[in-house]
Amino acid sequence: MLITALLFLLSAAAIYAACEYFVNSIEWLGKKLNLSATATGTVLAAFGTALPESAVTFVAVVMGRTAEVRDIGVGAAMGGPLVLATIAYAVVGIALWSHRRRLGRATVHIQVEEARLARDQAWFLSIFMVKCALGLIAFAFKPWLGVLFLLAYAFYVWRELKDEAGASDHEQLEPLKFQPRTVTPSLLAVSLQATLSLVVIAVASHVFVSQIENIGVAMHLPAHLVALVLSPVATELPETMNALIWVRQGKERLALANISGAMMIQATIPSALAIFATPWMFDKPLIMSGLMTAAAIIYLWWLFRRGHVDGRKLAPVGLLYGVFAAYVFWLMV
Repeated sequence: MLITALLFLLSAAAIYAACEYFVNSIEWLGKKLNLSATATGTVLAAFGTALPESAVTFVAVVMGRTAEVRDIGVGAAMGGPLVLATIAYAVVGIALWSHRRRLGRATVHIQVEEARLARDQAWFLSIFMVKCALGLIAFAFKPWLGVLFLLAYAFYVWRELKDEAGASDHEQLEPLKFQPRTVTPSLLAVSLQATLSLVVIAVASHVFVSQIENIGVAMHLPAHLVALVLSPVATELPETMNALIWVRQGKERLALANISGAMMIQATIPSALAIFATPWMFDKPLIMSGLMTAAAIIYLWWLFRRGHVDGRKLAPVGLLYGVFAAYVFWLMV
């Protein structure tokens, strides 16, 4: 148990440190590609940090030898969006409130394009509701519908890049950590730092998830409780860490763009893989997961549509994950 606890802490520290390097390199990469800060967060950062989770889903649903293993992939496809819509946004709100004095903010108002965030929430909700509806009914050609989710993500990326073409509006960038004395780092150095930090994130995340599972076994927690409640929090830790780092730097636009883009990936690519390879039928915990995610997105859409969003209004959305965890615990014990 001592080794498990040590690996748990070391892997979490490694994820945070690697995320520091990743967000630093991804900002420079966005500038090199002439992308805006928003597109950098929604496309580049989100795609990079979502790769490990998508790989986990792919291995579970495509290479899993038993129905139980494939069900883990389905749980990951539903658990990821729930964590991002609740815990990740709550972390942004709490971090913004905690760092308001150091950032010189008189208020905790979030300096972002709220209309665009509201549009992203509506876009995500429409796709999410379709994938939840598919989990409630069975029919022969359901696996073919996975293609629609891949097309939906491709359209989302195209729209993000089209809207932001030529709009390089990055805030002051810190020197690249691999070339701290260079005013304008090379593309090779930027790419190398992004790739290596992403590898560390992937490996450390795998170790972190494994320790979560070991802790669950040591505490005699039901396997489904660990898979549905604890593991999704662990797998979405990189996105949450990215958001925390960017808020600490006063770049909440990048933080929220990263979460928004990661949510879109989690709503489409892992879901498409699971729909291809499994019956994609929901049990009670998955239905509850869908309901809590939808409730969180509707609340976020309402906040962004009204405008004047601040950290104090974002923080309560994290309570919805607590409701889901309590429900699953009640079912399992």
